[in-house]
Amino acid sequence: MRKTPWLPFALLCMLGACTHRISYDTIIHDGLIYDGNGGNPYHADIAINADTIAAVGDLSDATAKLQLKANGLAVAPGFINMLGQSMETLIEDGRSQSDLRQGVTLEVFGEGWSMGPLNPKMKKEMQEDQPLIKYKVGWTTLQEYLQFLTKKGISCNVASFVGATTVRTYVVGEDNRAPTPAELDSMRMLVRQAMEDGALGVGSSLIYPPAFFAKTDELIALCKEASKYGGSYISHIRSEGNKLYEGVEELITIAREAGVHAEIYHLKAAGKNNWKKMDSVIRRIERARKDGLDITANMYTYTAAATGMTASFPPSLQDGGFGKLWKRLQDRNTRARMKIAMDSNPGDWENYYYGAGSADKVLLLGFRRDSLRKYLGKTLAEVAKARHKSPEETAMDLIVQDSSRVDVAYFVMTEENLEKQIAQPWVSFGSDEGSYSPEGVFLKVHPHPRAYGNFARVIGKYVNQEKVLSLPQAIHQLSKLPAENLKLKKRGEIKVGNYADILIFDPAKFKDNATFDKPQQFATGMIDVFVNGVEVLKDGEHTNYKPGRIVYGPGKK
Repeated sequence: MRKTPWLPFALLCMLGACTHRISYDTIIHDGLIYDGNGGNPYHADIAINADTIAAVGDLSDATAKLQLKANGLAVAPGFINMLGQSMETLIEDGRSQSDLRQGVTLEVFGEGWSMGPLNPKMKKEMQEDQPLIKYKVGWTTLQEYLQFLTKKGISCNVASFVGATTVRTYVVGEDNRAPTPAELDSMRMLVRQAMEDGALGVGSSLIYPPAFFAKTDELIALCKEASKYGGSYISHIRSEGNKLYEGVEELITIAREAGVHAEIYHLKAAGKNNWKKMDSVIRRIERARKDGLDITANMYTYTAAATGMTASFPPSLQDGGFGKLWKRLQDRNTRARMKIAMDSNPGDWENYYYGAGSADKVLLLGFRRDSLRKYLGKTLAEVAKARHKSPEETAMDLIVQDSSRVDVAYFVMTEENLEKQIAQPWVSFGSDEGSYSPEGVFLKVHPHPRAYGNFARVIGKYVNQEKVLSLPQAIHQLSKLPAENLKLKKRGEIKVGNYADILIFDPAKFKDNATFDKPQQFATGMIDVFVNGVEVLKDGEHTNYKPGRIVYGPGKK
């Protein structure tokens, strides 16, 4: 019997004697790819191996353990929430449902306050100040907190700035004074440590105590440390109303002097008297960018801001922290002065109560005490009427009774300005809210609807309805733009070698459903979400997988 001559396997395949096919972990077939760059979409398949995009193109001859048919739906990089306030809500529920169902695969923390570094006093206060979500503060540094979060299990990725307020409180406390040279050196050292641990840069919130006690030179000093590591400066600027121009110019000055990329948190012109300023603000930012400064901004897509009732009180009465304010509000003479201050239009501090125009434009969102939660979703005017007191007295009473700043929404912006801001190619998006699910302890809060709708609203309202943006440009501003601003590696773009944070959604059906009356309603239209190659949303439902990771800044060692 004659034997068949031996031939190398590769040669046999070339001669058609084998049918070996490339195999992947996952293939998404027939998607309309919006790669994050802002250009026209294209039809292609995407292959994933482990946590990485392995191929993009025609993969009809390849095999995979998991194969999905996108059927021409939009396939895009995961969205980045530039201002997530879910530091505690993710401890309670790592699924991150309200954001994930909008396509958010990365939450960025650190608006002035970060979850580290903490000294013993700060740790004790954080442990004791937990009205709803209970957890053990077992960390000291910011990196240790992020490690705690990912070890516990989360469905989204997380990153954080180190808070200028946190660093100041760690060293100086909550008093209205400048740090000594030795104290400033300690603050700079804390920033360096945080940057080497992977912080994105320095974040500030200059409207709130004790943050507004920091002067510009202090912030420049901290940002110079972040700059050495390629970090950024991001800020709730010192004024969004009467001194909006000055607030923007201070940020530009810090960017120039420290040599950092600088971003404005939730860009806005707050208060009717200030609405006309937005055109000039945009021109100022454009001028700075043309001069070579890297200035950007983020925003939420609603006309109501959300913060504390204490944003209606002057800084002079908040010196020393909330505890001292709480005591001052129980003094008759102080209350009389406070009432006058609430009804004033000051030039040297931000009065959100005055900016809203009336008590019926102040919506109550959050209390600590169960006895006060009956007022959730009501306006300050309605509660004042029910209590037979003035709105100003009612505001002070609620703060004293709740022992908190009382979370509220102020209707202080205009739709016209929102559309102007959204259209700017250097604007990305942040919810400035936690990530919730309408169940459990979260039913005790009445969040701003931006928690459930901020990102879906970009496409559902401002692309589909108002035509402010094209869909490719909106996806760019939701994904690659913030990734580039933060100098993140392998995120924000559909590209071979990048991490597989991928969305499949129906642009025509993608919309927000949350309202101010009924905020806890998921967005619809998001079908599948992958985080680091793992399918965390399947056919619109959460899979309970938690593959989220820490995304480190450029200075990580």
